[in-house]
Amino acid sequence: MTGLVDVLVVGAGPAGRALAGHCAALDLDTILLDPDPNRSWRPIYAGWAHSLPRLPATTIAAEPRSIAAFGTHRHDLPGRYLILANDELRSHLSHPDVGLRAGRAIGIRHDRWGSTVRLSDGHTVRARVVVDATGASRSLSRTRRARRARRAQPPSGRLTQTAAGVILSAADAAALLDGAEAVFMDWRQPRSTGGPRWPTFLYAVPIGLDRVLVEETSLARRPGLPITDLRARLADRLARAGITGPGDERLTDGRLAETVRIPLDLSTPPRGRVVPFGAAASLVHPATGYGLGDMLRAAPLVAATIADALPRGPNRAAAAAHRQLWSPRARAVQWLRRRGLTVLLGLPPGHMARFFDLFFDLPGPLQHAYLNERENLAGTATAMARLFKIAPWPLRVTLAVAMSEHNPTV
Repeated sequence: MTGLVDVLVVGAGPAGRALAGHCAALDLDTILLDPDPNRSWRPIYAGWAHSLPRLPATTIAAEPRSIAAFGTHRHDLPGRYLILANDELRSHLSHPDVGLRAGRAIGIRHDRWGSTVRLSDGHTVRARVVVDATGASRSLSRTRRARRARRAQPPSGRLTQTAAGVILSAADAAALLDGAEAVFMDWRQPRSTGGPRWPTFLYAVPIGLDRVLVEETSLARRPGLPITDLRARLADRLARAGITGPGDERLTDGRLAETVRIPLDLSTPPRGRVVPFGAAASLVHPATGYGLGDMLRAAPLVAATIADALPRGPNRAAAAAHRQLWSPRARAVQWLRRRGLTVLLGLPPGHMARFFDLFFDLPGPLQHAYLNERENLAGTATAMARLFKIAPWPLRVTLAVAMSEHNPTV
């Protein structure tokens, strides 16, 4: 049929751009649709090198030589941690044969040959396979059942990771780093303003050009801890470290601050004619908020699956792509990760730092399995069992209670 492309990818973030590029590299006629397909990516992306595909050196903005974590004491973490340069990463993921189209998808209709996507300007785009890479909004892949569940969600809102950060000079940030070049987590709390508070941690990484991003982060909470609270805690932490004046000005300067909101309770999408990808496909670790590595590593596999199955029809291609993303093993790992998130939510605030002491005492391969390997069922289960085994009895009881609690919304 005229005007029918092979693949339409909706959403031009890292996940969508990566998948579109791999589809085009396999000679699939591919369009990337976004309201502003050339927009800058605002988040500062990072990840462990072993969780990311091989990337050109130009895409690495910084690689700290030492990275520490703090529960009740310091842990020096093994492995390479990479902070990415957004413009160079976007350039690397782009493919010259991908057609860029500005537009907002607002609806979709399927037929035996493909799908027709309706745009807000009244135009349509026809494609044999449509990929939804619009993140948590799931603009085209949200089912009626999911929409009903979303409307019925408790007033407390989504389970969300939130963070508020500022960019400091390396000299100012040194007071927060305790001699390391980066801090993955620092659970030592700013001074209390009275009463128990939801635990937060400091994340601090170099981003190049003698600059350091420092963020106060709430790992998971329903609803997400307000950004105003996080900004206040970060200001408190900076003041305690002797960073005043310019630091406070940066804290209130929206041009220099970064805010993060990552929904953690997205359900695994059911099979359908639309292929969800990236956060829309729930490729976000429910207990950490990380997902870029899984998305970039999955993109060539999903593209190859679509290319292989498309001659057998759009239905077969979409079903095959879904199976590629969500094998039985990946579903089992996701279930365990969600139980891990339930444990974190069930911990009393005073136990959080000790819990992460235990996690960072695990052997590196077990940490890596839990954090980064979404198909490693044995490694994920072993990591969780080992952590429970080494926990002291008071914490072990708390973990057992949290693990046994039924939380269907996680």
